[in-house]
Order: sequence, then structure tokens, then C-alpha cells
Amino acid sequence: MFTGIVEEVGEVVAVEWGRDCARLAVRGPVVTSDAVHGASIAVDGVCLTVVGRPDAATFTVDVMAETLHRSALRDVVAGRAVNLERPVAVGGRFGGHVVQGHVDGTGTVLERVPGQAWEVVRVGLPAQLARYVVVKGSITVDGVSLTVVDVEDEGPAGPSFTVSLIPATLTGTTLGRRRVGDAVNLEVDVLAKYVERLTVAGTAAGTVAGAGTAAVTA
Repeated sequence: MFTGIVEEVGEVVAVEWGRDCARLAVRGPVVTSDAVHGASIAVDGVCLTVVGRPDAATFTVDVMAETLHRSALRDVVAGRAVNLERPVAVGGRFGGHVVQGHVDGTGTVLERVPGQAWEVVRVGLPAQLARYVVVKGSITVDGVSLTVVDVEDEGPAGPSFTVSLIPATLTGTTLGRRRVGDAVNLEVDVLAKYVERLTVAGTAAGTVAGAGTAAVTA
């Protein structure tokens, strides 16, 4: 599990493409310092498994077809800067929110509005994810835990939300470099998905039970 607090900005140094997969070599000395085969590292919010260490500052990961389909890693190229985070240690500080590293889909940077020392960024998102995004709720964008400022359900470009990026986020993550039109990885709050699932299941169970009782009574 991750918390969306980026430890360092790394760089994809090599990409080997297969028919429906890819192997990435990523340079990031901080997260690689204690990486072993089988360890998990979030790359732009995507939880990936370390399969090798070409050198002390670089690790390799395999990316399967499902991940390429769901995330912006499908467009990754050598030289791309990526946000890196190791899983939170038991007893460690929980600075962001519950992040699984299971990307739900990609969004698009629609607008950047600079302020005195911060920047407001609007991100468009798929309609099927919009119901999980609420004002003051949490969302992960390229692996960064952020608080939703505003939600627009029916904008000109479809559903979207805004986040405010402080200087530390602009300089310490790749979000300061993302341009209008760029794709970003999105992971909505998993708690919202569990609540929805349980509510729907509970409603369905109640309906079935009610129908059964009515039938017995009749």
C-alpha cells in the first residue's frame, strides 16, 4: 500500500516493447537503495514489481497488457520523468491517503491557472469514474495524493475536477511539468468504491428478502 507522497522524481532510461507488454528500466537512487527482487514500487502511481537491478540506482519492472491499457504507461518513452514511491512501512507516517497503486484510468490535463505561489489544475476524467470524485475528497494523480477542490459533472469537455498544487508539489513531482493535453494516471479513493459496492449489494439483498417475505405472506 502507498500513501501518494512521492519520494523522488526518477527517469525511465530504457523501454523494451513486447507484443502486449513492456519492460522498463527506471533510474531512482532513493527508491532503489533497498529494492530487492519482488519488491513493489509505484511508478507514476502504478504499482509495479521489481524484477532486476542493473545498477545501484536503477531497477527494472515488467508491465502487462492490462496495465498498459489502463494507464498512461502505454505511451512511455525513454527519458520520461516519473514519480516514484515505495510502499509505506508498518508503523510509518501516513501522510496522504490509502493508495493501492491500481490505476482506474487516465485523465487529461485541461487547464492550468497559475496563482501567486501555487497553481490550479483542471483534469478531465472518464464518466465512469466521475461518481467517485467529491469536493474535498482524495484522488491520486500520477501517484500524487491530492485534495479535490472543485468538481464539474457536465463541462464542455465532460466531467472534470480541479486540484491546487503548492510549490512543493510543483517542484517535487512531475505535475509541475505536465502540459495541457497530457494524459495522467488516476486512482480514485478505494473507500468510495467499497461503499458503493456494499450499498448496491445491500439494496439488492434487501429487495430479494422483501420479495421473498411478500411471497410467503401472500
